[in-house]
Order: sequence, then structure tokens, then C-alpha cells
Amino acid sequence: MNSRLLVITGPTASGKTSRAVDVATAFGGEIISADSRQVYRGMDIGTGKDLAEYGDVPYHLIDICPAGYKYNLYEYLRDFASAYESVLSRGRLPVLCGGTGLYVESVISGLRLPEVPENRALRESLAGKSLEELTSILASMKSLHNVTDVDSCKRAIRAIEIQRYYLDNPEKAVTTVPRPMENVTLVGVDIDRESRRKRITDRLKARLDEGMVDEVRSLLDSGVAAEDLIYYGLEYKYVTSYLIGDMTYDGMVSALEIAIHQFAKRQMTWFRGMQRRGYKVNWIPWDVSREEFVGRVGKLLQ
Repeated sequence: MNSRLLVITGPTASGKTSRAVDVATAFGGEIISADSRQVYRGMDIGTGKDLAEYGDVPYHLIDICPAGYKYNLYEYLRDFASAYESVLSRGRLPVLCGGTGLYVESVISGLRLPEVPENRALRESLAGKSLEELTSILASMKSLHNVTDVDSCKRAIRAIEIQRYYLDNPEKAVTTVPRPMENVTLVGVDIDRESRRKRITDRLKARLDEGMVDEVRSLLDSGVAAEDLIYYGLEYKYVTSYLIGDMTYDGMVSALEIAIHQFAKRQMTWFRGMQRRGYKVNWIPWDVSREEFVGRVGKLLQ
């Protein structure tokens, strides 16, 4: 087997996790998460951890931070490197699985980042601006930040803060190792738009039935600030807004469903961008049998 890293990625609701588990089981792998929100403990239903799916397959970079913490790309790259070397040391295949395109691309490109401190003056100058205004500011900067994850004002401000640090400190700015990771096999789970939309709708209903509102209520009751949960976006943003009285239940469900559809569309834009930037994504249909998916990945790994 030539590959030293297998990546299973794709948009939300495409079934990445179960595919990664099947492949890891077949080829002696361990899964390293590439999901920017599954790092948080207690945020299970809303992030779709589905830990029961893993069975006996070891996994890494899930449940490593308390809810309320603001984990960042610098920390992710550091923690990925540690997990990756640990998996290789056991003679196992690292399987990077997740839909946070920035995490995936940063890993395989060999990106290295400085640790970015808080810029209080900048934060104060941006306070009060709308998400649209902040996103426009970010888009005008030469940015590597993952816009798929910028769906709250606080996250957009942090992204601008990071980019401003790079501009002000060019000697500490983003650098890459001389060459990207070698022997990477990049697999995308390909799902058509209509199937993806139906799965998102069905999954949202299932998560609400499973107790997602109670999960968020429990986080609030444990002392996690509402603004910190809103920072995480999507399920946590909208359910928190409902629980603190800013939205009706039906309004929350409707707005959240729209936001998830938009999020999936942004993910696909990111993956297409990766292809334009020279990364070969081997797309495999989401609805092929387990045996066919594993077989096709096996051929790619040779």
C-alpha cells in the first residue's frame, strides 16, 4: 500500500463517516477527524458525531476540547500532526475524515501557522458590523480562512483578526513546507444536489427527535455562554437563538434547514476550488454498495 494518508471528504449528509469506518475496517486504519466542531465535548447530536458508527475503529481529534472553547486551525494542525504520527507508529493507515475543507487542504498542503493572539482594538473596531459586512472585509483580504465556517459575526471577526496578524507580521505569516504531503489519496463522497437536500432535511428532523434542543439547553445550563454557542454556527447558533427567545421554534427549524443547505453548497464550492488548485479528488457515488466503495478505494490505495 503506497498511501500514507487516505482522505474521505464530501459535503454534510453525504455519509462520510460510515464510509470512512468501512474503509478503516478493511485496511487496518484509524480515523482522524477533520471536523471543526466535533472537537467539542457535549456537542454530539448537533455535530453528528455518531460515535456508535465507529465500532472498534479507533478515532482521534473528537471530544478534545470543552464546549465554549474556540479551537483554531493552528491548534488543529498541531494536533493532527501528533495523531498522524501516532497512527503511523502503530503501522496503521491514517484515514482523515471530515467536511471542513480548510482542515483537509491545510493538512495535505503542508501548511504551517503561527499562533495568533487576540487583537482587542481590532475587535472593538469591527463590533456592530453585520455578518455580510464582515464577510466582505474578509473576502477582500488575501485569506486562507475557510468561509464555509464563517457563519457568525464572532467567527468572521476572528478570521479577520488572524488575517490582519499575517499582514502585520509578514515574517510570521503563513508558510508551507517545501512540498505538500506525499502519497495522499483523496476520496470525495459524491452526492447529487436533490439527494443531499433530502438527506439534510431528514437528518435535521432526526436530530431534533433525538433531543438536539435538550442538548443545547444542557450546555447553556452547564454555564456555556449563549454567545459562545452561537459562535459555533448552524445547529448551535439557531437552537440557542430559539432557547434564549430570539426565534420561534418553527422559525428556528426553517432558518436552520436553509442554513445547512447553504453550508453544504459552500462546502462543494471549496472542494471544487481544491480541484482547481491542483488536488485530485477521486469522487465515488454516495449510494454505491459498501463492497464497491471499499473496492474502489482499495484500487486507489495501491
